[in-house]
Amino acid sequence: MTTFGSQSDVIAFLSEPSAYGVSDLVKRIDTHAAIIFLAGDRAYKLKRAVRYPYLDFSSAEKRRLVCKAELALNRRTAPDLYLEVCSIGRLDDGSLALGQGSPVDWLIVMRRFAAKDLLDAMAREGRLEPKLLRELADGISRFHELAEIETHHDAVGRVRSVIEGNRVSMAKLPGMPLAACDRARLFTSSLVLLDQLTPLLARRGEAGLVRHCHGDLHLGNICMWQGKPVLFDCLEFDAGLATSDLLYDLAFLLMDLWQRGLRDEASLVFNRYCDRRAETDGLAAMPLFLSMRAAVRAHVEARGSDLQPDVKGRKDKLVTARRYLASAVGFLDRPEPRLLAVGGLSGSGKSTLAARLAPRIGTAPGVRLLRTDMLRKRLAGVDPEAHLPESAYTRETHDAVYAALLEEARKTLDAGWPVIVDAVFDFPATRAQVEALARAVAVPFSGLWLDAPRDLLHARVGTRRGDASDAGPAVVDKQLERDVGFLGDWQCVDARGDAQQTLEHAIAALGSECPIG
Repeated sequence: MTTFGSQSDVIAFLSEPSAYGVSDLVKRIDTHAAIIFLAGDRAYKLKRAVRYPYLDFSSAEKRRLVCKAELALNRRTAPDLYLEVCSIGRLDDGSLALGQGSPVDWLIVMRRFAAKDLLDAMAREGRLEPKLLRELADGISRFHELAEIETHHDAVGRVRSVIEGNRVSMAKLPGMPLAACDRARLFTSSLVLLDQLTPLLARRGEAGLVRHCHGDLHLGNICMWQGKPVLFDCLEFDAGLATSDLLYDLAFLLMDLWQRGLRDEASLVFNRYCDRRAETDGLAAMPLFLSMRAAVRAHVEARGSDLQPDVKGRKDKLVTARRYLASAVGFLDRPEPRLLAVGGLSGSGKSTLAARLAPRIGTAPGVRLLRTDMLRKRLAGVDPEAHLPESAYTRETHDAVYAALLEEARKTLDAGWPVIVDAVFDFPATRAQVEALARAVAVPFSGLWLDAPRDLLHARVGTRRGDASDAGPAVVDKQLERDVGFLGDWQCVDARGDAQQTLEHAIAALGSECPIG
């Protein structure tokens, strides 16, 4: 880091309540590139006069331009939070004032929200509920759909430049706090994987999947505002860095959740997003993207240690940085493709079981979970939780949904990613089809059949709310009228208990044929 000029008088001015016309004390938050002052119902963000290998805020004019960019870019996702760019001016008497006098520096002015409403805080307190995470994944999908497509792209070159930028940033850290052997292993392995992914990344760029994204999409840059998760504080200082493959943008959030041990949450966001965008072949790049994101956090955390006021704070930051570096290396391990089918009548708990198995099989962020209920809604052009009429459940639509399930599973397996398919599978023909798919793509197959009594099936479907399944007691009765036939090698799982008991029964049934993490 190189510092350019003193901002001490500006910082002292912004630290006083009188600067904003408020009486309460001003709260200050320091980051490696900015200082945020919280005063009244507003937040004021000052760019530090610094230059790093990846950003340059060295002059007031550069800070003005980047503030304007930050305002415009963040209004894509958080128009109610981002209010204006405000000057800090020098008056004739030498004092400073907001919005008056000769400008000496610049601020972003935002509406203030409670610290408890940051998803970072909610994650620490165990408050990331499934409904919120589904809304978050849906919001990211909508944002990506509308994001500006990069027409003059070099999809592979962009990834290579990030890898190189991470290498340079780590090498320039004062005192070399990150082990050279770990860094060498990371960057050598990253470049080998990049070479393998080059054709895929180039195709995705040509398909319009390289866009001007958020660029810094972790839990600390998402807040609850008016009851909805809102993305804010996007990467504003370099459009090139923020322009990436859509999955690289998503990977920061998935990495953040996984790194915190929130694997069920990471799996939910991952699968909901992929359901929304019908993502298949791009999953082959996910290990590299997760690794790159962890590498970014490693050098940012290490650099942030210099801002800590005491030895313990600096030590904690460096421990975190080294943990991110270890994860960056670990994320490069690619999963083994395999196919697991979870079947059973409506209300047997197959979707709950599949969702709980998903983050426990393979590597981060877990297996791709494909569910007929979700595919049916996508094919009908409605939201996953929208109710479809009985007329939408014909034999023709049944066959179309199962065909789509098998095709999406095939594409995902071809990308080298493991898959769970969640469907009723009450016809021998549909079970035979999914088994044949595994043989065709030469991956291991396991089948689970969940069994529960009629009264319990009725009770479960009768209390279901906000779910993609439309099945009620009448559907259960119709399913019970059919003979599901010989289950062959499919393992029967006792599903009479709660979700944890069913998970334990399923893991026991799978045994060593499908390792569970």
